[in-house]
Formats: sequence, structure tokens, C-alpha cells
Amino acid sequence: MAAAVTFAAPALPSLHSSSCSLPPLTHRSLSFVAFTSPTITKLSFHRSSRRFSSAPSTSVFSIKAAAAAADKKRVLVVNTNSGGHAVIGFYFAQQLLSSGHEVTVLTVGDESSDKMKKPPFTRFSELVSAGGKTVWGNPAQVGDIVGTAKFDVVLDNNGKDLDTVKPVADWAISAGVEQFLYISSAGIYKPLDEIPHVEGDLVKDDASHVLVEKYMAGLSFSSWAVFRPQYMIGSGNNKDCEEWFFDRIVRDRPVPIPGSGMQLTNIAHVRDLSSMLSLAVENSAAANGKIFNCVSDRAVTFDGLAKLCAQAAGRELKVIHYDPKAVGIDAKKAFPFRNMHFYAEPRAAKEIMGWTSSTNLPEDLKERFDEYVKIGRDKKPMQFDIDDKILESLKVAVTV
Repeated sequence: MAAAVTFAAPALPSLHSSSCSLPPLTHRSLSFVAFTSPTITKLSFHRSSRRFSSAPSTSVFSIKAAAAAADKKRVLVVNTNSGGHAVIGFYFAQQLLSSGHEVTVLTVGDESSDKMKKPPFTRFSELVSAGGKTVWGNPAQVGDIVGTAKFDVVLDNNGKDLDTVKPVADWAISAGVEQFLYISSAGIYKPLDEIPHVEGDLVKDDASHVLVEKYMAGLSFSSWAVFRPQYMIGSGNNKDCEEWFFDRIVRDRPVPIPGSGMQLTNIAHVRDLSSMLSLAVENSAAANGKIFNCVSDRAVTFDGLAKLCAQAAGRELKVIHYDPKAVGIDAKKAFPFRNMHFYAEPRAAKEIMGWTSSTNLPEDLKERFDEYVKIGRDKKPMQFDIDDKILESLKVAVTV
């Protein structure tokens, strides 16, 4: 199965890049929750009131203004300081601020640490300019860090285990927080014969995220919800995804993909994740007690992703398929994705909250490649030791 396969990536027509500015249980079953949009309710009241008066009623406008003010939430985002999830908190905060909510971002660690010299942390000034607050510290001391500040909503985008999340959740209960949201992981699903994964599918009972989810369900929040993301794309993400493909494509190197290359996975633009979270804040009653796959609504194969990356770069693609065991390498170290079908569907978010996906991989990858070139990564010296071992085993020559 070591034959080299060459794909010629045709030039794409001119595409407008998606903007990065930022303006969900029984097995395989979902409960439907009917809810009334506050916006629709207010508009209906206003219109019906005008039927009885030739001039707008001052009291109507006062009620409308008061209702609009009541919709604004005070939100605390507990944000991780590493890995790909940090960008979720950044986009979520940005979107909430653009909608008029008050946002404080508590990032793990120290503001002067080297981790803060990477995106998305280097863009935190955008949050401050939009009226947000940024603080740093140990989430276990969240009460001391935020002091007397009051919050309606807390998002924990940091804890991977109960020991880390419990202090934040317990403090939120004691502080009178109404809604608690938690970023879990779609990686907790058990492999099944049917794909994609949907909310209600079996999970690994001993997974640390599962223990957190169970603990949350037993607390007395007025509303709580769990979000399970997969792979993500978007400006500010500091964990390699599409960059792994770009690194090889721009250097005219073969792209080594384990197995057949037909494995399905899901890559969502982070704006999709933040929009789903924002809907849960705006419709807390509908989201209450729900688990949402925080993903886009389309899958892509490994080979398909490689082709799209080559198209975004305007370069030819050379793919090599290999058997990790035969080559003697660990696929986890050689490839940035799970070497299996790993694909979830955002069924709950669509059916319960009316959420829609905006991820468009061809356009999003073009945007990401432009940024890749802008930061000079295409010219950065790189070593491909594991790649070279794979190619040598397959007797594939590399001309650089």
C-alpha cells in the first residue's frame, strides 16, 4: 500500500475569505424544547400596543428598554492558557461583547508568562478595547481574583478533570451564578459502528470530562450545558491543524497520511463554536441540561483536507499513504489527527436552539494560508525527521 499518489490541485476561483471579526438523552434521541424569543415577544408587544394609540406609548418604550437591559448578561470566561481551546474563549468573549454583554476573561497563569506571547493572548487588547476585562490567576482562587464582582454566567473553558473544575463550579453556586457552561470534548465518545456521533451516544465512563459532566448535572444551577468540540480552525489558534499540511505542501514535500486517507473527521471554524455558546447564553432555558456537539455540520476526509490545503496554497499536492505499524512509527506523533473515523454531528444545537454552521473549509483555509504566509512560517527552517523515516521505509525519494 506504499504507492505514492499525486493530486494536482487546480487553481481555485477567487474566494472571499470568511471574516474573523465577531460581530445542543437516550441513545440517539433528543428532547425538543419550545421557547419564545425575547426579541419576538418584545416586538409583538410593541406592535399590539400601537393598535390602541395613535402615538407611541412612553411606557411601552420604557418596558422595551428595561427588557433589553435585562437580556444583557455579566459573563465570566475561565480560559485555558494552552492548547487549541484557548481560542474558543477569545472568540466567545469577542462575540458577547459585540452583543452588549459584560465580559471578564480569567486566564490561567501569569500575564507575563511566555505563553501569553502567543495568539490568541496577544490579541486580548481587542477585548479590552471592546469593553471587556482580562485578569490572570489560579481558577481555584476565582473568588479572590474577581472579588465582589457579580456574574450571571460562567464558562469553564479550562478544566479537563473534576479536581480543576470543581472549585470553579462550587464558587459559582455560592456566588449565585445562574448559568454554568462547560467545554468538554467529543473525544469522550466510545467508537461505534455508526457515525457520526450524536448527543446521547455512549461515552467512556472513566473519561475525566465525563466525571465533570456528571458533577455539573447534580448542582443547582438554574441552567447548565455541556459542549463537546473536536478539531477547530481560525485565526488565533495556536495548535497545528491545517498548518501541518501547509508546512509540507509549500516545501514540495510528500504529505504522509496514515491508512487509506478516507477517514472522516470534523473541523469547525471557531466562530461556529462561539456562536453556539452565545446562543446558549441568550436562550438559557432551552439550553438547560443539554449536551451539545460543538462542531460544524460537515465531515472531511484526510485526503480531502490535504487537497483543500493545497488548493488554498495554490500548489501541487503529493500524498503518500502508509501503515504506521509496518513503518514502525507512532501515528499520534506523526499525524495531527486521530487515525480513525472521528466525526460528530451538531444535531442538538440545530434542533433545540436553531443553530446553523458557517464553516466553509475552502474559504477558511484560504484565509488561514494567507495568515500562514504573513507570519513567515512558509520560510521558517523545519525538520521532518518522522516524515523522512516514513518515506525512507517506503523508498520514496524526496527532492527539496
